[in-house]
Amino acid sequence: MSADNSKRSATKDFLLAAALVTTGLVISGLSLAELRARDPQQLAQTTQPLQSTPGAEKKPAVPAEGTTTGTRPPDVRPEPARPDPEAQKSGAQPVLPPAPAEKTGEPIKQK
Repeated sequence: MSADNSKRSATKDFLLAAALVTTGLVISGLSLAELRARDPQQLAQTTQPLQSTPGAEKKPAVPAEGTTTGTRPPDVRPEPARPDPEAQKSGAQPVLPPAPAEKTGEPIKQK
């Protein structure tokens, strides 16, 4: 009896899938028929023509581009996230908060 039920459920699933595919194809066909029936000029979308800003002739078209070399400036030195012990004694504060202590649990018992 279980084979009968699985065959019946498979048939229902197949019929549902076929109905959904058929519905999708019908909707696509109706949409294409409507697009072909319309005037082609109705489908075109245009934007408004660009208007110039008042006084644009006097302003430069593009700002001057900054020069970048892609290298680090030599006068800026990197600083460590944690100052060395001597600097901490003199009052330097670490940039990052201290890391939390590791949490350890009980060892896993062998069975």
